[in-house]
Amino acid sequence: MELRHLRYFTAVAAHGSFQRAAETLHVTPPALSRQVKDLEEELGVTLFVRGKNLITLTDAGDTFYEEACDVLARAAQAIQRVRGAVKAETLRVGFVSSLTAGLLPAAIGKFQLSAPKVKLELSDLNPHEMSQRVAAGGLDLAIMPAGLETATPHFVWSELVHLAAVLILPRTHAMAKLKKIPPARLRGCQLRGLGRTNFPEYAPRLRTILKPFGLSPRFTDQSADSVASLFAALEANHEVVVLTEGIAEALPPTLVMRPFAPALAASVIKVGLPAVRPNPHAETFAQILREGVNRIRRKT
Repeated sequence: MELRHLRYFTAVAAHGSFQRAAETLHVTPPALSRQVKDLEEELGVTLFVRGKNLITLTDAGDTFYEEACDVLARAAQAIQRVRGAVKAETLRVGFVSSLTAGLLPAAIGKFQLSAPKVKLELSDLNPHEMSQRVAAGGLDLAIMPAGLETATPHFVWSELVHLAAVLILPRTHAMAKLKKIPPARLRGCQLRGLGRTNFPEYAPRLRTILKPFGLSPRFTDQSADSVASLFAALEANHEVVVLTEGIAEALPPTLVMRPFAPALAASVIKVGLPAVRPNPHAETFAQILREGVNRIRRKT
C-alpha cells in the first residue's frame, strides 16, 4: 500500500464519484477505479457501494476513511517538518562583493561562531543577478544598492550603511600622490566603468553624483563584467574608476583608493529579507551586519 492509494481512496470518498475524483487527481477514471480495486483486494474488504449515479462508503470504508485521512495528514506534517528543518539549517546569502568587502568577512565569522551547525551558502552576485535570485526565492538574505529593491516587492528592505564614493587608481598613477581627489580632476581622466549588462545601475548613478560638479562621465570602456576584470584593466591601461569605499579590502596591492574632496554623494546599501516567514537565521545575520556597521562608525 502506498500513499497514493490513500489519496485516491479519500478523493473518491469525498467526491462520491470516480469521475469527479479523477478530474481533481488528473488521472483517468478507469485508472483510478483500478487503483481503488487494488486497494480493496489488498485490504480484503469492499470500501465502496458502487451505484449508477452515486458511490457511498461501506461500514469498512467509513472506518478506513478516517484512518486514511489521519495517515495523509501526518505524512503532510512530516514533510513540512523535514523541509522546514532543512531550510532552517541553511542560510542563503547574496551580496555584491564591491559593496561588502569591508563588512561581510567579520559578520560571517561571528555568525558561524553563534550558529556553527548552520550551513552558509554565499553567492557573490552582480545587482542584476541579485534581483533575479531574489525574485525566484533563491535567497534568504540579500545585500544590494538602494534603488534596485523595487523589483523585489516580496522582500522587506532596510538601510544598512552609507558608502562614500572613492577613486580607485593604479599606485603609479599621477593622482595617487594626492590624499584627496577634487572631483574636477576627473575631467579628462581615462575613466573606466563597470559593464552595462551586469551593472546597469552603475553609469546612471555615477552621472547623478557627478552632475552637481558640472561633470559627466566619459568612459574609455564599459565592458568589465566583474570587479576582478575591472581591476586588471585599470592596471593594464593606467586608468581610474569611481567605486565605493566598501571595496577597500578587495583591492590588490597595485591599486590604491582615494576619497573625494568635496565628497560625492554616498551610496545607500540595503539588506533585505523575505516579507513572509523569513529564515530565523537570516534575521540573526542581518543583526550581526548592523552591529558590524555600528562598530565601524564608532571607530571613525
